[in-house]
Amino acid sequence: MAAEGGEVKGDQDEMPELNLGELDITSDEFILDEVDTHIQANLEDELVKEALKTGVDLRHYSKQVETELQHIEHASIKDYIKESRNIASLHNQITACDTILERMEQMLSMFQCDLSSISSEIQTLQEQSITMNIKLKNRQSVRSELSQLVDELVIPNSMITTVLETSVTEQQFLEQLHELNNKINYVKEQSFKETLACSDVQDTLDRLKIKAVSKIREYILQKIYSFRKPMTNYQVPQNALLKYRFFYQFLLANERHVAKEIRDEYVDTMSKIYFSYFKSYTNRLMKVQYEEVADKDDLMGVEDTAKKGFFSKPSLKNRNTIFTLGNRGNVISSSELEAPIIVPHAAQKSDTRKHVHTYIADCFDSIAIFLSIHIILRFKTIMAKRNVPAVDKYWETLLEILWPRFEYILELNIQSIRNTDPQKLGALDTRPHYVTRRYAEFSSAIVSINETHPNEKTHSLLGQLQVEVENFVLRMAAEFASRREQLIFLINNYDMMLGVLMERAADDSKEVESFQQLLTARTQEFIEEILSPPFGGMIAFVKEAEVLIEKGQLEKLKAEEGWVVQLVRGFAGTWKQAVENLSQDVMRSFTNFRNGTGIIQGALTQLIQYYHRFHKVLSQPPFRNLPVRSDLINIHHLMVEVKKHKPSF
Repeated sequence: MAAEGGEVKGDQDEMPELNLGELDITSDEFILDEVDTHIQANLEDELVKEALKTGVDLRHYSKQVETELQHIEHASIKDYIKESRNIASLHNQITACDTILERMEQMLSMFQCDLSSISSEIQTLQEQSITMNIKLKNRQSVRSELSQLVDELVIPNSMITTVLETSVTEQQFLEQLHELNNKINYVKEQSFKETLACSDVQDTLDRLKIKAVSKIREYILQKIYSFRKPMTNYQVPQNALLKYRFFYQFLLANERHVAKEIRDEYVDTMSKIYFSYFKSYTNRLMKVQYEEVADKDDLMGVEDTAKKGFFSKPSLKNRNTIFTLGNRGNVISSSELEAPIIVPHAAQKSDTRKHVHTYIADCFDSIAIFLSIHIILRFKTIMAKRNVPAVDKYWETLLEILWPRFEYILELNIQSIRNTDPQKLGALDTRPHYVTRRYAEFSSAIVSINETHPNEKTHSLLGQLQVEVENFVLRMAAEFASRREQLIFLINNYDMMLGVLMERAADDSKEVESFQQLLTARTQEFIEEILSPPFGGMIAFVKEAEVLIEKGQLEKLKAEEGWVVQLVRGFAGTWKQAVENLSQDVMRSFTNFRNGTGIIQGALTQLIQYYHRFHKVLSQPPFRNLPVRSDLINIHHLMVEVKKHKPSF
């Protein structure tokens, strides 16, 4: 320890003296509470706890630690003194670096100032670029507007020369007229925008416009006046005017009073020309009209046998022609509608006829008027497809004249049938009546024409007419004494009307459906009527027996054994002759062979059904053991025999 102590002492002579000053433990700043806190914290230390557990003297341990700390401190001082030169060199290097960094900081500050200045300049350049771009676009826009303005306002010498000196029929004049019209419209548009440059060219444009209008007016009026020359083919100058249609458009846009003058002159001239042509054409057509024209007495319900007075007009040779369509329906076909007009002298040679109604009020041919109505309706459709609205008012005016007249005549026919007295129509006949035939022909004609352009008023009037005809047929049937004759008359008339309607009208029309139901009902009733005389007993027994069987009163059938025997023997002996007589009678009664055949078939079918029901009744207990059942005819054999009596078509 002494050696160590001496070495230390020697070292201490080399070390500078350290002045630590005086330690004042009585300072006010020394707080005992904090000392207690430190003591308590040190007591919590693991080393202290371990020392206390082993019973080490803390004072001695403290001195030992203090000695070790002083030794370490002296060693650290020696190391520092040993490295003092390096530290001094490091200090000098740090100082030099600090100087360099200071210069770099100054340079960076200068760079930052320069960058800030550059950014400001770039922003300024960008703003200048945007401003220049806007100016460029504005100048380009102004240049485009000004260029168009100048182009539209400038009047070239070629336009002036052409308008003043070139003939209006030249293509060059027409082209320059288009350009002049565009410039006039453009200057007019710019004048509203208060463009001062317009005043520089306005006078020149006005003079050119006046010159062009004057030349166009003179040319068109000359063409119109040329129409008035006798034997002139007016279509030639019309085609020439059509070629220069822009002339009128130019006048209409720039000088309306001149355009009106030309239009009025053209309308006046052409109206006189067309009037003379149509007047001559109409007079010639009137020569090829029908010689016989229907009047107020030629109605559907007027009797053919009515006597006329001495001064009365003779009846038509064939009154039925006014109720039939015939070939007249061809006039509304597409080929006839667009066919060339009738040439009067050619029509006379070929005996071609066409109804031309000069005075609708004197016409009583409703089919002819209805055809005229549908001709007009089809012409309206054609004109609409061709985009020709000029004659729409003309069509409407004609329809306003024709429709009321058609309805009036139809109402007259309805009234004539309503007021018809069956006793004034001559001798009774079960064949189809001429009034119903007139109705059938007339109704089928109207329905077939009305299919393409349906009209509700027409349907309503046809419905009223049908009701009156049905009532008329019933009134006529009531004139016959027997129900059989009544049914024959009804069936013949219903069948005739249904046949005509189905031939010319649609199968699903209301008229067809109505008469089909009436015919079916009366036919069934007639079959029962003709089966009653020869087979009425059997039919009555079958109906009565079926009622008793349904009620379960079989014992009452016992009393009918004698009647059953007579029925079976009577049927077996007479049915063949009865069927033959029935067939002949039916064929004589009905004018329509097909209808008569159908009635025979229905009657025989009904007979077979009744006989089959008769078989079923006789199979019941009260009749099972009757000996007469052996005389019953086999149903199959009966069907074969009945089939032999059915007439073939």
